[in-house]
Amino acid sequence: MFTGIIQTVAKIADRKMSGKAGKLVIELDSPLKNPGKGESIAINGACLTLEETVGTKMVFHVLEETLKKTNLGSLPNGSKVNIERALSVGDSMGGHIVTGHIDTTCPVRNLRKKGADWVMSVGFPGEMAPYFVEKGSVAIDGVSLTVVEAGSDYFSVHLIPTTLKMTCLADRKPEDLVNIETDIIGKYILRYLKASGGQKAKSKLDMELLRNSGWEL
Repeated sequence: MFTGIIQTVAKIADRKMSGKAGKLVIELDSPLKNPGKGESIAINGACLTLEETVGTKMVFHVLEETLKKTNLGSLPNGSKVNIERALSVGDSMGGHIVTGHIDTTCPVRNLRKKGADWVMSVGFPGEMAPYFVEKGSVAIDGVSLTVVEAGSDYFSVHLIPTTLKMTCLADRKPEDLVNIETDIIGKYILRYLKASGGQKAKSKLDMELLRNSGWEL
């Protein structure tokens, strides 16, 4: 389990495939403190298991599916990636609940400056529209962010200077693919509504529908 609060930025050093699995090598500027073999670490939001540490390099076992379903397979060597270690009991919950299971990759549409901040717009397939709610949570490359605008095929978020400085999102350009994990609570609500049946469960998710379904709002 993660929170979407990035702890450091590293870079992809190498990928070595052998059949349908392989090794992903990540290099940090300085070693992590007491890394443990087998611990879970989110790389650009994707939860991976640490296999070994060699100096400032971390080696992860990855499946072909992981590289296909995330941008870890398409980013060139040397690309920056966000790093977050798994949440420990007693840690501050500064972001939101992030599982490390990527739903899909989506293209950045644009990144424009607005005052001291930047606004990033990301496109998505139309069928994913119910998962994006204004003022709701989303993880982009593992970064916990708040949806500012939710359209029929895109959403936008604001990136404050601290986010740009402490994550790799400042390196993303239009058409770059970013890893997307939608809010786990929203997923459960949608699944519940679909399972409950009825005409309303098939209609667009809105505040009235949630109240009628027993959610206190």
